[in-house]
Amino acid sequence: MSLSSSQLRIHTAALRLFAEKGSSNITVRELAEAAGVARGTIYNHNLNPETLFEDIASQLSQEMNARISNSFDAKADFALRLAHGIRMYIRRAHEEPDWGRFLCQFAFSSQSLMNLWTGTDSPLPDVMSGLEQNRYDFRPEQMMSVMSVIAGSVLTAIYLVLQGYRTWRDAGSDTAELVLKALGVSAGEARQLAQSELPVLASI
Repeated sequence: MSLSSSQLRIHTAALRLFAEKGSSNITVRELAEAAGVARGTIYNHNLNPETLFEDIASQLSQEMNARISNSFDAKADFALRLAHGIRMYIRRAHEEPDWGRFLCQFAFSSQSLMNLWTGTDSPLPDVMSGLEQNRYDFRPEQMMSVMSVIAGSVLTAIYLVLQGYRTWRDAGSDTAELVLKALGVSAGEARQLAQSELPVLASI
């Protein structure tokens, strides 16, 4: 999703307001003031306050997973891709706290944000392929439980980082290691993959 500079300011301000208020309801006046634009600018960009929350949640979901997918070779090992993706989420939350707080507040209540874990560009296809190729060891019927473990672990790690309990590096590596072990990767390899050099998160 490509945004103009004023649209980006509005979306960034809305994300911050949603995160700060802990509510999906904000007024046009609040949004205009936070973004530093006139109220009419919001309407001129066809941004509807009634749907703004889901619009932003959908954009966030599509954008983050696309950036992760573009950050490393599509042929890379499934377990390595998962470890990198987990750590990239946690690193970004450290670098962009409003983004991290938004996720923690709404990740399990917004259908759009649920696509972070189960959409086309989510980790789900990779985890399924990893299972089919015996990279992981769990029963197929446990797939949704596996994805909930991944999502819950990442969000909890983000919370710990935002609260200052852990550094993003420690939280990221520990979370990636524990998730891989839960999926059947050996302890030694899980630790090695979780501590491997982390690529720069690609832009889109």
